[in-house]
Amino acid sequence: MIKWIKTLKPILLVSVLVVLLSACSSSTGATSENSGNQETKETIVFSDLGWNSIRFHNQVAATVLEEGYDYQTEVTTSSMSIGLQGLQNGDIDVTMEIWGDKMGDAYKKALEDGKVEQVGINFGDTKRGYFVPTYVIEGDKERGIEPMAPDLKSIKDLPKYKDLFNDSSNKDKGQIVGAPSMWGAAKPFQQKMETYNLSDTFEYVDPGSGTGLNTSLTKAYEAGEPWVGYAYSPSWVLGKYDMTLLEEPEYDPEVWNKNYGTAFPDQDIPIAVNAKLTETAPDVVKFLENYETSSKLTNEALVYMYNNDAKAKEAATWWMKKHTDIWTEWVPDDVAEKVKKAIE
Repeated sequence: MIKWIKTLKPILLVSVLVVLLSACSSSTGATSENSGNQETKETIVFSDLGWNSIRFHNQVAATVLEEGYDYQTEVTTSSMSIGLQGLQNGDIDVTMEIWGDKMGDAYKKALEDGKVEQVGINFGDTKRGYFVPTYVIEGDKERGIEPMAPDLKSIKDLPKYKDLFNDSSNKDKGQIVGAPSMWGAAKPFQQKMETYNLSDTFEYVDPGSGTGLNTSLTKAYEAGEPWVGYAYSPSWVLGKYDMTLLEEPEYDPEVWNKNYGTAFPDQDIPIAVNAKLTETAPDVVKFLENYETSSKLTNEALVYMYNNDAKAKEAATWWMKKHTDIWTEWVPDDVAEKVKKAIE
């Protein structure tokens, strides 16, 4: 019995050593790999300011950074003001859409203070103003719709078509659907009623919310009925429906500041980062400097989200597969290949 135990001990000892060495080897390898990534790759935090276009662009950028550059990403939801504060203090690294007219002097000051850097223009072909379905002017043969207001081209033409845009609740006036009262566009859009002398022939209707605005337009469009009101791009509405922007006097800052009596100013929608990111993740900044889309391309993704009840990540993958020729220009070839394989 004693001889058996003596014989067994070395065998057990060797077995234990083999197991321990194997375990240590596996653990060390995994830890070394992960810790190396953590040391060299920080988590990139994007801001979600509350609308679908920025969510879509967050996901496109995050997909490239995760699959092509081996970064981890996160998204922080906040209001515009809090999001800008987070961008300044480093809690947020990247904001994919900066709407300067909504952020006002706070954004300019953040740039001047050097806490935030503007690294590129995401898109610049934004549109805002008075829109009508194109069939109102041109008709639609496929739908059997005859032109209703063939001479309607500008805001000045609206009064003679007040009966066309009449709502049964007010027999004497037409109806213009405005921007929701909490939106930045509401104040100028409502003031334009007085500036353009539209109040005598039209009543201004507050839709109450973005959903209310979209519902009003969708209901009229699907029925082939006349509609005039506020719309903007990028949005799924202008991506899905054929709409015409009514002409206004060319934008003039002096007149605009006086009574909003011009077209809405054109806007470039830039991408901004916390200034420290240029040092800690220069490859991310280089990628974002190259990142460029358009309002039309963004509309495509928003329509996909609407039609398919899809999340931003699904829309980003769909869009990237469709537009490989676009986003691959933003990154080196080896990065592009890694991302393409990941989204196949």
